[in-house]
Amino acid sequence: MRQVSRCRLEGSTRAVLAATLIAVGGTTAVSVVPAVGQWPVYAAEEGPDDGPAAPAEHEFRQKTVDGQTLPRHAYAIAAAQAAEISSTGDTWQPLGPTNIGGRVTSLALDPTHADTVYAAAASGGLWVSRDAGATFGPAWPADATQAIGAVATGADGAVYAGTGEVNPGGGSLTYTGTGVYRSRDGGQTWQQLGLADSGAVGAIRVDPADPQRIFVAAAGSLFNPGGERGVYRSTDGGLSWTRVLAGASEFTGATEVFLDPHNSQRLYAVLWDHRREPDKRTYGGVGSGIFRSEDGGTTWERLGNGLPAAGPDVGRIGLGIAESDPRQMYAIVNQTSGHFAGFYGSTDGGDSWARLPDNENLAKSQSSYGWWFGKVWVDPTDARHVHVAGIALLTTRNAGRSWTLEEDAIHADQHAMEWDRSHGERVYLGNDGGVYRSDAAGDRGWVPATYQPWTQLYSGAITSQDTSRVSGGTQDNGSLRSWGKKGPFNVYFGGDGEENLISPLDENVVYACYQYGNCAWSTNGGDKMTPFGPTVKARANWFTPVQFDPGDPQIMYYGGNRLNRSTDGGRTWTAVSPDLTGGPSRDNYPFGTITTVAPASDGQTVYVGTDDGRVWVTTDLGATWTMLLSGQPWVTRIAVSPTSPGTAWVTLSGYRSGSPLPHVLHTTDFGASWADLTGNLPQAPVNDVVLGAGAALYVATDQAVFVSPAGDGQWLRLGTGLPVVPVDDIEYDASHRRLVAATFGRGFYQLTV
Repeated sequence: MRQVSRCRLEGSTRAVLAATLIAVGGTTAVSVVPAVGQWPVYAAEEGPDDGPAAPAEHEFRQKTVDGQTLPRHAYAIAAAQAAEISSTGDTWQPLGPTNIGGRVTSLALDPTHADTVYAAAASGGLWVSRDAGATFGPAWPADATQAIGAVATGADGAVYAGTGEVNPGGGSLTYTGTGVYRSRDGGQTWQQLGLADSGAVGAIRVDPADPQRIFVAAAGSLFNPGGERGVYRSTDGGLSWTRVLAGASEFTGATEVFLDPHNSQRLYAVLWDHRREPDKRTYGGVGSGIFRSEDGGTTWERLGNGLPAAGPDVGRIGLGIAESDPRQMYAIVNQTSGHFAGFYGSTDGGDSWARLPDNENLAKSQSSYGWWFGKVWVDPTDARHVHVAGIALLTTRNAGRSWTLEEDAIHADQHAMEWDRSHGERVYLGNDGGVYRSDAAGDRGWVPATYQPWTQLYSGAITSQDTSRVSGGTQDNGSLRSWGKKGPFNVYFGGDGEENLISPLDENVVYACYQYGNCAWSTNGGDKMTPFGPTVKARANWFTPVQFDPGDPQIMYYGGNRLNRSTDGGRTWTAVSPDLTGGPSRDNYPFGTITTVAPASDGQTVYVGTDDGRVWVTTDLGATWTMLLSGQPWVTRIAVSPTSPGTAWVTLSGYRSGSPLPHVLHTTDFGASWADLTGNLPQAPVNDVVLGAGAALYVATDQAVFVSPAGDGQWLRLGTGLPVVPVDDIEYDASHRRLVAATFGRGFYQLTV
């Protein structure tokens, strides 16, 4: 499988950094001077500050900084740079899971081959099933961005993929894409069709009567203004594009576009104002609304007459059109806050609308984050039979007068649905758990796919006692383990799985957390989990760090906004620091938290990093603390030498300054001075750093894993066969010389080093 053409790279080249070490009143500062045209990284400043206010999403805060924006095409640039770096090592081997799945954003059926289904994974690429959704195989190049927001097929069998995910995420991360692609051979090879600056693609529609006529709903970047956003039309099969519907502002994008099933000159589109700032999440605005064109997309009008008037509180809208009677339409409207604002119906093609009876199930399904869904699906043979996306799947059989809620049979958080008209009542569903199939019109009988290897992992845990044991926390699929009685991978702790640990002395002593520092311990491999004792904190991060002391795994550290220490394996905790952050955010979201903890081997030294760019050290077990860095980007990880407590490595995510540049810093004198080991890494955040044999240094980035054999900042791509997927965590087993990577979209991979 190969990529036929790569997207065009614009407006940025590799920065050459010069690191200047500046001592400021006993606190060492790092001033990273970028090349012309690059984004600056803030120099350290001594003393406390208020800290940046937090938006309500962990992963975005990690990759942005106040007042700056991401350069466009950052991931395309990074992928191209990563491909140019020489590689070393063997081939990465996938470990799974294959039975868990992960978020699916879009589905499409192949009109030329029966029982062939394409599934777009949020950050795991495009997949195809040729057995009616039972198992899936890859249909996307491993060296392209793995963020897919939309998939569609034409009557001629061509497959179209729109990269970048429109759903803006809560605790999870959603990635920007590199445009629209087409395959004419079922996903074996792909051609880039443009719209590289579209940020994220919400929908692609191909005219059933004319495969050269294509419409794309481009949502735009969640972080940057402008770009290619709105509705685009091509009349030459994607060789050229014209924007036919623009939004009200530079942050208005399109999430949906539909062709009237009976009149291809009539189109409908949904626009949405959505923007993420470091201290604010604005998921609505005056540009949000439903629009209609009667002339093939040349001119448009905003639909009203019963729908909410344009205003700052109009959030994400989901639209559904009945194929059997296109005059019958439905719309779910959410507020900018994410709360349910009403379900509407039209019986005259959108000329007028009526708010249908409010329903407790509808409101419950949207919770407080309706911006995560925004989808309505109408039975193609029954205009009164409608499904609505929510945490649970909502169903009405009477055109919205009453609703049923299906909670138990399928995974939570619905995003995609496709009806297979050749099989009567067969329906496919995509959600945060993967792909499901129903042969009962989607009302019951949902069966999950059995092979879907695109799980999004936040963390990994391994043990040298048993190399077959691996566990990890996953986005919306709990904490998973490879052992136990429930199959190859099974959930042993719920929620959004976060930190996982396995005791180095006893493989049956395990730890797992879910979001915001809710953690538990087990002495029987996770069969029974017991919550931690109370910790002292005001705030905890979405991914709360928990670490063993290297000398005694009964001694543990837990980072809220204060560092906590346990001497009995998590049963009881004592605070050993003051608040090490600049304080909470202005919107009271859990920002101003510890993001990484690194105890040294002497039992006295502990390093701590925070989400507001501070690095601290104590050399007397918390009696006193020294701030080593401040004003930096989000601190992703700290590693300490096993033989020298004063030697440490720090990774920072420059995206908080609007820069895609990586950052790896090194100290040998407890932070009195720092060296920049960033070297030739591609322009992508560094998420983890691990010490290997000898001087080898390994880093996990948003563009896979890299190694500096001499630890001097000269980097090589590690191994082959690992897709260009974000790697959030890497774990090293020195006794077996193996490295395990926890990827955010493609499960676990392992490599012998």
